[in-house]
Amino acid sequence: MKSIPKLIRRFTGIMLLSSILIIILDIVLLYIYTSRQKPNSSPWKTAEETASGLKYDGREYVLSGNIASELENSGIWAIFIDNNSMQVVWHTDNLPGTVPMSYSVSDIAHLVRGYIDGYPAFTGEAEDGLVVLGYPKKSFWKHMWPSWDYSLIANLPKTILSFLLINILLVFIIYVTANSNLLKSVKPIIKGIQSLPLKKHVYVKEKGLFSEIAISINKTSEILQSQDRKLQKRENARVNWIAGVSHDIRTPLSMVMGYASQLEEDKNLSDSAHQMAAIIVKQSGRIKSLINDLNLASKLEYSLNPLNLEKENMVAIARQVVVSFINMDIESRYPVEWQTDGNLTSCFVYADKNLLKRAISNLIQNCISHNPSGCKIYTKMISSDGFCTIIIADDGIGASKEQIEKINHSPHYMACDENTAEQCHGLGLLIVKQVAAAHNGKFCAGSSPYGGFSASLSIPLH
Repeated sequence: MKSIPKLIRRFTGIMLLSSILIIILDIVLLYIYTSRQKPNSSPWKTAEETASGLKYDGREYVLSGNIASELENSGIWAIFIDNNSMQVVWHTDNLPGTVPMSYSVSDIAHLVRGYIDGYPAFTGEAEDGLVVLGYPKKSFWKHMWPSWDYSLIANLPKTILSFLLINILLVFIIYVTANSNLLKSVKPIIKGIQSLPLKKHVYVKEKGLFSEIAISINKTSEILQSQDRKLQKRENARVNWIAGVSHDIRTPLSMVMGYASQLEEDKNLSDSAHQMAAIIVKQSGRIKSLINDLNLASKLEYSLNPLNLEKENMVAIARQVVVSFINMDIESRYPVEWQTDGNLTSCFVYADKNLLKRAISNLIQNCISHNPSGCKIYTKMISSDGFCTIIIADDGIGASKEQIEKINHSPHYMACDENTAEQCHGLGLLIVKQVAAAHNGKFCAGSSPYGGFSASLSIPLH
């Protein structure tokens, strides 16, 4: 099943993308958080600037105004410890009273690393002393013993990357493990859904996370199976009914046609009786033809008539059909013009010759049947795009756009004209469509360039 690996890849992709987005989001949030710190968030640099800005004017030490304002605004106090006396020789006005005024070497070592009376201390080296800044309590946390193994610092990027990869791998394992039951439950559901269109009996175990869906699939399968059995039973009944009726009608119809023919030839009858007998013979022939068409259409629709497929020259078959219609047109009411290029003498297809002749005959007969006043019929064959196509057109009354639309797209087109009881484009063209479908070909109806009706039959080239 292609859908299961695709589903796994989708879940895995979502998990990896989520992990990467979380890491990126953490980095962005960390940057935003640190960028919002105070401007003096680099206290060592501020201490160096203070040491550079503190000058002795011959009488006392004076701090530049900008730095003094910055310290005051930030609540920072400062002292200056003389190198020789180790005494505080200068301090800011906001110096707390608890801050010592003299220091030993050990005191200096301590405050450089840590605090003075709980105030985070930061130092800046001046020419003849040491400037110490005291930040507000709890403004900074100072690590008193900042000693690290060198290899740890040197390998820190690799260590961080390894931790990230291990974390991602761990998340992936947890994710796959947590969803394994889900994937196991999804697999039979997908398999059941894929089997429904194949008309197979489907049963999915009704347990797990998707038990409700499994129940619905099982019920759907039962409904489809039941509907298919009913449909098959109904279609079998229809086919059997058509075959039975056709068989039962043939014998009495043959008798009617035989007696009507005798009456038509009887010289003792009046002209009106001869005319009525001729009408009976003609209409009986139409009924017989309709029964044959109905049987053939039914067999083609349900594939009951096996195709006798052989390599055939479609041009030769079409010529035979056209010649037979020319020979039957004694009164020249339906002249047939062969417009095929003389260079196209052969067009081989893999087809049932009898069905192909029947389809071409139906196309020509369709022009004759729907133009009782006569028309000219144009026959053309072309070979292109892997198909051999015969086009039958006429200059008769044609068909409306609605009728053409129905002919092309309705599976069972049986329509009658509003002004006549005659059948319009019925079983004849339906059989042509079925013959085309049986040969993996195409059928298309349209308007003729000569003002009438046009239809084409295309069969794949062999």
